[in-house]
Amino acid sequence: MDIAIIIIYTLALLVIFLYSLAQLNLLLNYLKSRKQDDNCPTFDLSKKEETPIVTIQLPVFNELYVMERLLDNIALLEYPNDKLEIQVLDDSTDESVESTAIHIEKLRQTGLDIHHICRDDRTGFKAGALKEGLKIAKGEFIAIFDADFLPGSKWLLQTIPYFKNENIGVVQTRWGHINRNYSMLTKIQAFALDFHFTMEQVGRNFKDHFINFNGTAGVWRKKCIEDAGNWQGDTLTEDLDLSYRAQLKKWKFKYLEDVETPAELPVVISAARSQQFRWNKGAAENFQKLYWKMLKDKTVPFKTKFHSFFHLLNSSMFLLVLLVAVLSVPIMYIKNNNPMFSWYFNVIAFFALSTIIFFFCYWHTFKKIHSGGFWNFMEYIKMFFTFFSIAMGFSVHNSMAVLEGHFGKKSEFVRTPKFNINTLKDSWKGNKYVNKNISGNTIIEALLMGYFAFAIYSAFKLQDFGLFLFHVMLFLGFGFVFFKSVTSKL
Repeated sequence: MDIAIIIIYTLALLVIFLYSLAQLNLLLNYLKSRKQDDNCPTFDLSKKEETPIVTIQLPVFNELYVMERLLDNIALLEYPNDKLEIQVLDDSTDESVESTAIHIEKLRQTGLDIHHICRDDRTGFKAGALKEGLKIAKGEFIAIFDADFLPGSKWLLQTIPYFKNENIGVVQTRWGHINRNYSMLTKIQAFALDFHFTMEQVGRNFKDHFINFNGTAGVWRKKCIEDAGNWQGDTLTEDLDLSYRAQLKKWKFKYLEDVETPAELPVVISAARSQQFRWNKGAAENFQKLYWKMLKDKTVPFKTKFHSFFHLLNSSMFLLVLLVAVLSVPIMYIKNNNPMFSWYFNVIAFFALSTIIFFFCYWHTFKKIHSGGFWNFMEYIKMFFTFFSIAMGFSVHNSMAVLEGHFGKKSEFVRTPKFNINTLKDSWKGNKYVNKNISGNTIIEALLMGYFAFAIYSAFKLQDFGLFLFHVMLFLGFGFVFFKSVTSKL
């Protein structure tokens, strides 16, 4: 039994280490990319023949609190009215349908070419709505925004010109966060998303590795969507699915780090849970759907296959982290009861290098967003350990999502409720879309909080503090997720 635990523990650490090396390579790519100038092409709006028609798609479902803000913001985009079409793809089933229709009519009277498109059912969910709108879209290019996104007025002028390169199928912009500092929950979400949208997306795109359209705040060439097989609703991350199919068809993606598109982060843990579940399960589904096809494609370079392996299995790291965490307690006792294994534990200490690599990579992202300096570095250290503690606290919930994805269990597309949050800390409590049920995973999280309290006790009992910090982070992470989940229902 001891040998089996040691083997599983070692293999999990090894995969996490390989993942950290992939991240380190992306950091090196990112640093190299900063030395290159990105000469953005332009076009003359006074020349009608040079200005393409653009369709903006706004897929929405029961977005009562943010629809007015979304529509008013989209109306401010600078682009010739005769070259712009707006589709509100509204699958809503509540009273927001009527208020949205009234607001759309007001905007139409200002000269906007805006349409309210409602379906009889939600077949295919978001993917189905986008596909339905594409059938009648006038635009050569399709810009997509979720309901909580607020692009700047010059957003189309900053993105559409890149399509002068006929090989480009997608232009994706970086997400910003309008409520980054609302709470600890929003701060850690921003911390994680900044890493993806800064280092990972740039690092992959710079070396022509596969990246993903992030579901919103980007533009597709309509021909690219159709050539890649159109939107498909058989996974929970239709954006990742279409992205990989398009790149397998040799379309190029362009990522714009310097064009920020602000959005609202979930402020209640049940909303963050539903979003995390969809993203993590969808990634696992897409690994099963697409990676083997990519692996057999001889035109895709080995290094791209390597990075895509960890890209599509990114969410599966939660499963490995949970496995390492749970096994780390029996590992402590095996170590203390079997002096013959002392050499082994000296060897696996090498895997602590993974944490150092992650620390270094995340610092570069943090520094890019917040700038450097001693006090910012101190703030970064606090955020790094807080983020990883809470991320580990989410590992049960996210691991369940990953397992469902890999084993093909289908589930409904659950939207993330939007809040249009104001400065009042409890202003979200009246939101009718907030899930008030306590997940069964919450009970497991409470039990794991107790389990890692025992691990902390064991460190003193055995006088072995090698994993003490790790176990404290796990205790605090599961405690945070558990108490937030319970108190947000009150």
